[in-house]
Amino acid sequence: MVKTRVPETDCGIQGEVTVATYDQMQRNLRDKGYIETKALLASGITAGHALEIGHGPGYLGLEWLKKTQGTRLTGLDISPDMTALARRNAREYGLSERTVYQGGEGNKLPYEDNTFDAVFTNGSLHEWVDPLGTFNEMVRIIKPGGRFFISDLRRDMSAFMRWFLWLGTKPESIRPYLFSSIDAAYTPVELKEMVAKTTMHEATVSGDLVGVSITGAK
Repeated sequence: MVKTRVPETDCGIQGEVTVATYDQMQRNLRDKGYIETKALLASGITAGHALEIGHGPGYLGLEWLKKTQGTRLTGLDISPDMTALARRNAREYGLSERTVYQGGEGNKLPYEDNTFDAVFTNGSLHEWVDPLGTFNEMVRIIKPGGRFFISDLRRDMSAFMRWFLWLGTKPESIRPYLFSSIDAAYTPVELKEMVAKTTMHEATVSGDLVGVSITGAK
């Protein structure tokens, strides 16, 4: 039986110490090759100007820029601390000229219709206050034919996988947040039902041992 979903937060990750710890965890994942860059590219998002929602430290978008040519990235995050951190990391990557990071919420995207070639996000879906509204906003702001990619943890992963992720999460001080994120995540079945109520008419929902993804085009 799948546990009842327990919402985690609606204001993102904030505070100097917490943000720094989360950055360290994401760097570890990046260095081990666990950032979702390959899946993002495989979804067909390989060119143009993309929007990343809930960018956090920014590593997914920055790795995407490294592996593509002539691309640009706009990042949007509800946490001012994460926005500042992503800007610093972009400078470290030498990619400041190809990036813009702003504050804002996903269900009220501050962009005109048909602005971006693609939109993507990883690990933020379980924090959204209004997932259906955000899905619709993502479709609104991408151009006809533009693609979207959403990935996150899945709440119905096995107890073994929960424990496996726990052991591999560093630094250890961030481990409690892992379980709260899993408990706030959605299942593939739940997401299929949610997507069916939105304008994501060409979406495909899929899952693996630990995560779920939504991919498609406008």
